[in-house]
Amino acid sequence: MPTTATDRLEKLLEAPAETRAGFLDLLGTADQAGPSTGITQRLMRTTLLPRVYERYWRPALGRALKGPAGPSMAGEVRLATKLLDLRPGRTALDVACGTGRFTRAFGQAVGPAGLAIGLDGARTMLTKAVAEGGPDSVAYLRADAVRVPLRESTVDAVCCFAALHMFAEPETALDSFTRVLKPGGRIVLLTSARRGRQPARLLESVGGIVSGQKMFDRGEIAASLRARGFTETTERYAGVTQIVAARLG
Repeated sequence: MPTTATDRLEKLLEAPAETRAGFLDLLGTADQAGPSTGITQRLMRTTLLPRVYERYWRPALGRALKGPAGPSMAGEVRLATKLLDLRPGRTALDVACGTGRFTRAFGQAVGPAGLAIGLDGARTMLTKAVAEGGPDSVAYLRADAVRVPLRESTVDAVCCFAALHMFAEPETALDSFTRVLKPGGRIVLLTSARRGRQPARLLESVGGIVSGQKMFDRGEIAASLRARGFTETTERYAGVTQIVAARLG
């Protein structure tokens, strides 16, 4: 019997997982891996949001946060694929993958010999991701996005778009991403970026508190990556967002 992408993903896990609705599940009956950080995160677990997430919710929210100068969602996918230097045969991890838009694109980029892993904590999001189909190189995992349950140095690329600011422990997540990356592997993150001047800074901070999202300072994420041994760091800012990419080692 041919080896599937899910079979290959299972071999990378630190612990056995159950198969549910087309994805591997390490969270079982738990609603999510850790404490909820606010309304935005709770919405991700609803049954309605996955239906409109890819086509309406994510593009509209992204445009509001990025402003007119920021890339479209399709542009984000292309940029992430380029910054991760994805090639046939490589393994890519899409953290907080939602309904799998980025994961499917990564699966195309790495080809049949590669593996694109979509990781999310929401059953509803992953159920929709599986239903969307995609390349045979794609596999989905329901697990803790902060403490990624993959063995050390197993992936060539880590992507985490529009999620780090919703994690209760973002620094722990960065440690986890670093741990699972191979030496020379690449990371790309899209997250919040608070501006430095008042009153914009105050308003953005209040908005983050209300929505349960952390507002990172500009330059903060790049500095955190460099402290973990990343090099070749690049930063792109648009509105209250930043796209940061780097290479490990």
